[in-house]
Amino acid sequence: MAETTSKGPLSYLSGSLTSGLFCAISVWITLRLINYYSLHPPQYSQQFAQSIATALKTLIIGSGCVAVFSFGLIAAGLLLLFFQEDVVGDCAALF
Repeated sequence: MAETTSKGPLSYLSGSLTSGLFCAISVWITLRLINYYSLHPPQYSQQFAQSIATALKTLIIGSGCVAVFSFGLIAAGLLLLFFQEDVVGDCAALF
């Protein structure tokens, strides 16, 4: 039979810090992409190529924003779980 191990507060904290680091890296990459695409707009002579380039630019920037939101939400949730586990653990030790 497999043993079940419970996650401790340290695990939540390390996960939150890791996700926060990924969020900061995603913010940095997304801001650099936005800066690059604002300074170098796609300029093609054909309308179809221009449309594809604009759609691809939107997709790349949008996926960067989704990464920032996802990592930030995970970091915040794990940090709140860490605080909850820490407070509940301290209260349970009193009784």
